[in-house]
Amino acid sequence: MQVPLYQVKAEFFRMLGHPVRIRVLELLQDGPMAVRDLLAEIDVEASNLSQQLAVLRRSGIVVSTREGSTVTYELAGGDVADLLRAARRILTEMLAGRNELLAELRQDRFLPDAAPPAPVRT
Repeated sequence: MQVPLYQVKAEFFRMLGHPVRIRVLELLQDGPMAVRDLLAEIDVEASNLSQQLAVLRRSGIVVSTREGSTVTYELAGGDVADLLRAARRILTEMLAGRNELLAELRQDRFLPDAAPPAPVRT
């Protein structure tokens, strides 16, 4: 039995759903990086980074090459960078809407259609 496409998509987004993996992908948008350079940029233990890189590699999102003792990672294709840029645009729009709402709330002393607060009696 074939797995439905929506389930495959859900698994894909679940695979992306870790902050270290997202940070790695963001860094790799600028080009290949050695593991030691990724470690310098991401505040995690080497074993944790290794686990997250393994998940990304198994999924086919990144590829690795070894030269001597240096392991370098890079994005497997440009589509991942496009996805991250799209996520940034979506989040920017979402947060901009919240900022507009926050500004509106700060301007109003009370909600329209609501009675003003009762005076405090001393």
